[in-house]
Amino acid sequence: MKFKLTLLLTLITLTFSFGQDNRAFSAGEKLTFSAAYNMSGILTDIAEVKMVASQMKTSSSTLLHLKCTATTYSNFDNFFKIRDLYESYVNPRTITPYLYNREINEGGYYKYVKYKYNYKSNLVESLIRKKSKNFESGFWDKKEKVKISGGTRDIVATIYKIRTLDIKKAPVGASDTFTVLFDNKEHKFRFKLLAKETINTALGKKLCYKLAISAAGSNVLKGSNANILWLTADENKVPVYAKFKIAVGSGELKIKSATGLKN
Repeated sequence: MKFKLTLLLTLITLTFSFGQDNRAFSAGEKLTFSAAYNMSGILTDIAEVKMVASQMKTSSSTLLHLKCTATTYSNFDNFFKIRDLYESYVNPRTITPYLYNREINEGGYYKYVKYKYNYKSNLVESLIRKKSKNFESGFWDKKEKVKISGGTRDIVATIYKIRTLDIKKAPVGASDTFTVLFDNKEHKFRFKLLAKETINTALGKKLCYKLAISAAGSNVLKGSNANILWLTADENKVPVYAKFKIAVGSGELKIKSATGLKN
């Protein structure tokens, strides 16, 4: 079983418009989630997911460091230990990424991905590093320049970008697609606004946007309207709950705490 942060992050990614500036979050925000997986018909909490926004100053600008981690609870480490990191360094106003890192440690499997963006040429300098099958020989690296579309982002930058968008203007039933660069390939995802719905969360009762998400031409997400995300219908647009059905099973993501909210 591979309970990857990738699959959780996929559920909280969509777009309506790329024209709106960020008024939803800022440095200092921290979101914590419990991740549950369906094990023999029982939803079992197996990991904690954290999303943290912080400020990083360079010699020429101030960026937002958006960091997502997944860590199995200690009682599951012997079964399948996960220590995953996804992070993106972005423009704090437009959430346009400059640098992206992904480091996967799952049950002995290791993978590292690094992207450097050049939007003037619509290119990404990519480095992918994996552990060799023959452990004694260490790692192998693959470097590549990947052509991207103008609006393409990595998974982390896209997650945060959706929170800046004016979803309240979208009518129920509206749908669209967006593009995410993952493993050096652009992937098209489709979302549909199903309803506004009030649900109970660890943050209290919240009116939410209920969204269905699917992947075009992919079998990663299964079922019709089986992958659902709830975002708070306020200025923060916090992801508070997600249900997913994937090739290796199903599960859910529930918020545990949210601090440092901007609004």
